[in-house]
Amino acid sequence: MSKTLPAAAGDLATTHPAIWSAYADLGAATAAAGDLTKRERRLVKLALAIGAGSEGAVHSHARRGLAEGVSERDLHQVALLAIGPLGLPRAVAAGTWISDMTEK
Repeated sequence: MSKTLPAAAGDLATTHPAIWSAYADLGAATAAAGDLTKRERRLVKLALAIGAGSEGAVHSHARRGLAEGVSERDLHQVALLAIGPLGLPRAVAAGTWISDMTEK
């Protein structure tokens, strides 16, 4: 399980598998609670991570979006859309965090 997760999440999954399992189940339940597509859910989660100012979560959702076929351009557009509600500095920071994943 932890071999496919980033270090901190992998450590938590290894150390507390019941907590990680409950967290994964919650994610599955929230995904099934509505009609958004997998792509739409990924972009919304990326936007929420940007709004929260969480570099790690932006990295995670950008990386997972790329793996799911979301284009780099679309990921970066989410950062651009943050300019209005969150301000230019937050949007620029988010763009650099997304670039961390797209330029690998």
